[in-house]
Formats: sequence, C-alpha cells, structure tokens
Amino acid sequence: MSGIGRASVLIGAGTIVSRLTGFLRAVVLVSAIGATTAGGNAFAVANQLPNNIYAIISTGLLSAVVVPQIVKAAAHDDGGRAFVSKLFTLGAVVLLGTTVLATAAAPLLVELYAPAFPPEQQALATAFAYWCLPQILFYGLFALVGESLNARRVYGPYTWAPIVNNLVSIAGFVAFIWLFGPAGSTTAWTPEMIAVLAGTATLGIVVQTGILFAFWRKTGLHVRPDFGWRGVGLGQVGKLAGWTFLMVLAGQLAGLVQSQVMSRIPEGDPGVFVAGNAWLLFMLPYSIIVLSIGTPYFTQLSEHAAAGRDEDVRGDVGRSIRTLGLFVVGATAALGVAAIPASRIFTDSPDEAVAASAVLLCYLVSLIPLAVLFVVQRTFYAYDDTRTPFLFTILQCALVVLTAWGALWAFTAGALAPSRLTAAVALGQSLASVVQVIVAAWLLHRRLGGIRVGSWMLSLGRFALAALPAAAAGWFTFQLLGGVEGWTMADKVLGAVGAAIIGVVVLVVYAGFLALLRAPELSVAAGLVRRFLPGGR
Repeated sequence: MSGIGRASVLIGAGTIVSRLTGFLRAVVLVSAIGATTAGGNAFAVANQLPNNIYAIISTGLLSAVVVPQIVKAAAHDDGGRAFVSKLFTLGAVVLLGTTVLATAAAPLLVELYAPAFPPEQQALATAFAYWCLPQILFYGLFALVGESLNARRVYGPYTWAPIVNNLVSIAGFVAFIWLFGPAGSTTAWTPEMIAVLAGTATLGIVVQTGILFAFWRKTGLHVRPDFGWRGVGLGQVGKLAGWTFLMVLAGQLAGLVQSQVMSRIPEGDPGVFVAGNAWLLFMLPYSIIVLSIGTPYFTQLSEHAAAGRDEDVRGDVGRSIRTLGLFVVGATAALGVAAIPASRIFTDSPDEAVAASAVLLCYLVSLIPLAVLFVVQRTFYAYDDTRTPFLFTILQCALVVLTAWGALWAFTAGALAPSRLTAAVALGQSLASVVQVIVAAWLLHRRLGGIRVGSWMLSLGRFALAALPAAAAGWFTFQLLGGVEGWTMADKVLGAVGAAIIGVVVLVVYAGFLALLRAPELSVAAGLVRRFLPGGR
C-alpha cells in the first residue's frame, strides 16, 4: 500500500499543479475571447477537434490495452523492447497519417461539429482548426510515452509535463491580449490574431511532448523504428483494441450530437465554450482524486489479474472504490455548493456565472458514479476484456444521444430556454452515466463471482450522510459572503477565493462528521493527505 500511496501523492501533486495552471490558462483565455461570444465558441469547437479525433484513434487503445500489454511484455526475454518498438512505430505512422488527413478536412469537420454556426463563425472556426489539428500527432506521442512510463511505475513525468503546456499557453494568451486586446466577435479577427491564439495552443502541446521524451530512459527500454509488425503480440493488441475502438467511436458520436445541439445556442447564452469550462471544473476533483489514486491501483490490479489472483482483484476493487469514494463525495458536496462563485472564474459577469453554474451542477450528478466506473471499467481491461465495456458504453452513448435530442426538441418547441439548453445536455449525459455504472457493476459482479457491492455501497452511504451537513454549512457560508450579490461575484479572482473558502468549510465539516461516524476509511485518507504535507511520508 505504501507504494501505491507514494505514487498516488506524486500523481496527485502533479495533477493539482497542472489543474491550477490549467485554470489560470482558462481564465486568461476567457479574458482574451469571452465566455459566450461567437469567437469563443468558434475556438472551443476548433480546439476540441484534435482531442476528439485523437480519442477515436488512440485514447481507448492506450488506456485499455497498452498498460496491461506492456506489463505482460516485461516478461519477454528482451524485457519488452521488441514489442514496444513495434507498437511505437505503428502508433507514429497512424498518428501522422491521421493528422495530415484531419487537417486537410478541417472545413468538413467544423461543419460536422457546428452545423448551426453562421457562415462567418464557421469560417473563423475553420481557420482556428487548421492551426489546432496538428495537435493530434503530439497528443498521441505524449500518451504513448506517458502510458509506457506508467506501466513501468514511472508516474511523475506524465502528470507534471502538462504544467509546461499550460505555462506556454498562458504566456501566449497574455501576449494575445497585449497585442490585440480582448476579442470575441467574428468580424474582429485577423490572420495574425488567429495565428497567435491557436498557434499558442498547439505550441503548448508540442513542448509538453518534447519534455516527456526526456524521461524515456527511466523505462529501461531502447526503442528503434521497427516496421515488422508481426510476431510479438501486436495481433492481441489489435483484437483487444477492436472493441475499444468501437467504444470510443460511439462516445465520440454521442459527443458529436451534443456539439451539434449546442451549436444552435445564440451568442450570449452558455454554449460550447461554457460547457468546456464547466467540464474543466468538473474534472478538477476527478483528475486529482480518481486518476491520482486510481492509476496506481490499476497497475497493481493488472498485475493481480495477469497472475489469476481473482480474490486480490476483488480486494483491489473494493479498496479503491472506498478510498476514491471518500474523497469524491466530499468534493462533490464542496464543488456543488460553490458552483456559482466557481463558475464566475470562467465568465465575464455574475449573470453568466449563474447560468454556467447550472451546467456544472448537471455534470456533478455523475461525479460519484464515474469514480466507481473508473474502477469497474479498468478491471475488465485488466482481464483483457474490452467487449463488455463496449456493451455498457453503447448503452450510455445511446442515452446521451436520446437525452440531447430530447433537449433539442424541448428547445425547438419553446419549452426550454436557450440559457438552459447546455445544462439540459449535461444533465442527460450524467443520467446516462448513472445507468452505465449500474449495469457495469452488475456485469463485473457476474464476471468475478462478486465484487463486495454491499461493503462499498455501505461506505458510500456513510460518506453521503456526512456530506449533507457539510453541504449545508457550505451553502450557509456562501450566503454569509453575500450570495449571488456578494463580493465573491465581483470578478474572476474573487470568485476563486470565494469558492476556495466555501470548499474548505465543506471539507472540514465533512471530515468532522466522518470522524463522528467513525468511518474506517478516514485513516487511509488521512495517510494519503499527510503525504502531501511538507515532510510527509
């Protein structure tokens, strides 16, 4: 457990710094192009395109397949060198080809994801996309190297390198404001402005990838170009990745429908850019808690599964869900009651913050279920089962599409205001995730002959009981600070300060009630927290 604790703290500390600098990056970006402007939404669509395309060709393969397969390849006579060389060569070829094709197809991609944008806004988004789409290659190389480092228990660089990306972006966006001033409308943009803004975003990805390569020596692997893609197990990777590819593709198609729906939102109401910033807030606790604690568990769980030690796997599942749950339930309560001042960080006015907070709250409905899903889904991956995750993900994607279309129907019929359409889309996604995790847990229960659901559900219930008075204390604090009319809504910095104060109150009360309830998980959590403190061990 000490190894997992140290790895969790290393990943968590890097994630905290990365997310904080990411927040600052988003704040500067909003200051440069506005939160609900046509230009802001155009850039949001264009800058999301490389992420979407990269996810289709690579993300599912890496998270589901690469770590378990590299762990297994370490047992080869060459320590996995041949396998990793072939894998990297194949990955680089696929990434480069996809990048070239996607960049050439930029106008079609923008029209696909934002069909309701006016012509001027589509043209601006396309110009941004030409600069942003080369990110695909560097995202892929970054993930290949990073997952290989994780598989060799070198966790730090993959977590800390994005900080440099954020710093490069912040510097570039500040330079944009200094050179051109704030800009949001489609008519105000010049080629120079587009190049500085979108070029900066891509440069940050390039730099973070270059830094990660500097740590490759720590893997102990000597990689060389190898186009002989036969004989060391890449066929098994392809077989496993087939289902994962379909799963990721289904998720991206669901996201495409959501983007198309949100492209209908008029300027001035929360749209694609606001949804992205709300998701950034949502991902703060998910990244810090779920990824930092869950990633080391996944490596250990993969080793137990490869050795056929099912009982140890069941123990890993229960311990990780209980540990994650303690932190995630508290984070959900804290971010929920601080949603309005937290949203003020990424908006230009109190009214925009109130509207954006609804989107954040709708996303938060799924934070606890997604923490459980992280463990359940990756347990299937550890057993080389990517077919089952595909099945329960298809269900989730179908529900996402249906709820997005339902929100669009209500919007078109006049039953849903434009300011609420993005929130409705977010709520539909969360409800779909709740159904997904219920089905996934049931399937894993059948697969392993039990995953001790009663034990960890009892723990989650105990955490929720402690979170109720904590949330009430946080809401009371927000009202004491003036509520919607208070000083926390005056500007972005004060919004961050107010959200931090409210969050601290919630977490202190939450920890106190957990102590009163004598939650056994509290001692484990306290040990992890101590590791973050100076001199902690």
